[in-house]
Formats: sequence, structure tokens, C-alpha cells
Amino acid sequence: MAKLVRLKPYDRHRGHVLRRLHVRGQLFHEARGWYKVDDGVAEALSDIRQRDNNPNSPLAFDVCSEDEAVELEKAEKRAAEERASAVEPNVASAKDLTSDEVKPDAKPAEETTPSRRRTRRKPDDE
Repeated sequence: MAKLVRLKPYDRHRGHVLRRLHVRGQLFHEARGWYKVDDGVAEALSDIRQRDNNPNSPLAFDVCSEDEAVELEKAEKRAAEERASAVEPNVASAKDLTSDEVKPDAKPAEETTPSRRRTRRKPDDE
């Protein structure tokens, strides 16, 4: 039975840094999405890491059945929609913490000493 594979979407902060990879005569592009491969190739791709020399590096490929791939894409789409948009922005309430509440030991701006301002001295001969 065939499996679907794709390079994990680029996300530098998670360590997903590959945009394309050549494996077993096949070139995989991250931007092109899912590829249908046979089980032997899918098993070989499931062990490949983002960085060859680092065994702690994240996996390079998502290897799924067709149903799992559809569910994965739905979850990614839901996660992208959770972020507030301009049409439906989040409402800031009075219950939100202020900076004074977060740092109760900090002095208010009025009580701090002003920084000394450097003035330029004029030469005596002027």
C-alpha cells in the first residue's frame, strides 16, 4: 500500500530547515507538498533527519497514510485560523495585568532619578 510523504514545512525555530532533498533518485520539494511513494521508500524516509550529523535533529519527513495526511492538514489549518485577525480581533479587558502589577517592586517613573545629560562645553576663547 502506498504512503504519502512530504518534507516538513519550513520553520527555522523548530529546526525544520530543509526546502528540498534528493533521496533515492527522487527530489522532494517542501513547497510542492505531498508525494505518493511505496512502503519501502516511505520506511527509508521516516528515518531521515533534518541535519545528517545530528541524531537529535527533528525528522525531515512527515510519513502518513492518506487519512492521516488529511487530518494533519486540517489540524494545521485550524492552528493557523486560531490567530486573531483584523476582522475578529481579541478584546483587551480591564482584567489584563498592567506592567505595575507584573513588577510590584519596580519604582514608578517619577521616583527614578533622571539621567544626567551631557552638555558640550564651550571653549574659553570664544
